[in-house]
Amino acid sequence: MGLIIQQRALAAAGGLRQILPIVRKRDRSLFEQIHRAMNSVVLNIAEADGNDAGTARARFASACGSAKEVRAGLQLGVAYGYFPSARVQAVDIALDEVCAMSWRLSGRSILRPQPHVMAHTSSSLSSR
Repeated sequence: MGLIIQQRALAAAGGLRQILPIVRKRDRSLFEQIHRAMNSVVLNIAEADGNDAGTARARFASACGSAKEVRAGLQLGVAYGYFPSARVQAVDIALDEVCAMSWRLSGRSILRPQPHVMAHTSSSLSSR
């Protein structure tokens, strides 16, 4: 497999193997949302790898959005008490890496506002 980002996305998907059954049992709608979003991350990265530069940038941007969606779904699972945050920490870290790489590959990092303009928010499940 060629792209490091694809390897990290598949590692995140594999990390969900133990979590998704818990979510499905407790909240079918959230399960479906997380599952679709994780599929979107991996498939958009694969599609980007085989496309022209403009389409690739759009697919990497979509992968980043879907990675953030999976992370938000996991945060909901923690908030609802379905599992402890420690249980999804490795997946969260892998998705954070995927999002950082896909953001950069999408070319959007050039358009990002300066850090002093942005409000600081933490979207990570871990206390990094």
